[in-house]
Amino acid sequence: MSHPPDGPYGYGYSEPTPWAAGIAVAVLVAALTTTGVYAFGAALAQIHWTLSVAVNLIAVGGAAPTAWRWRYAPVTRWVIMGLAAGVLLAWVILLLSVLPIGVDTV
Repeated sequence: MSHPPDGPYGYGYSEPTPWAAGIAVAVLVAALTTTGVYAFGAALAQIHWTLSVAVNLIAVGGAAPTAWRWRYAPVTRWVIMGLAAGVLLAWVILLLSVLPIGVDTV
């Protein structure tokens, strides 16, 4: 089993993992992130879809290195997990919202 490294911030400790609180935080952050990313992406897509894609990719690309460094922090890891899930879910919803599924054209 892989344990988080001590690293520069000293996160290597042996307290039990707070699963219930952590999952609650991750779900709340995921819901808020999904709403925000979807709303922002949909608004930008009304201007131009490439602008929406570019801004989303630049934002995630800029935040990813910091999120990767914080992935073992005791509380921050749950927030990072919620952010990642929220962004992915919003991207899936944005993609599904532009696909012409089940639209009858007469």
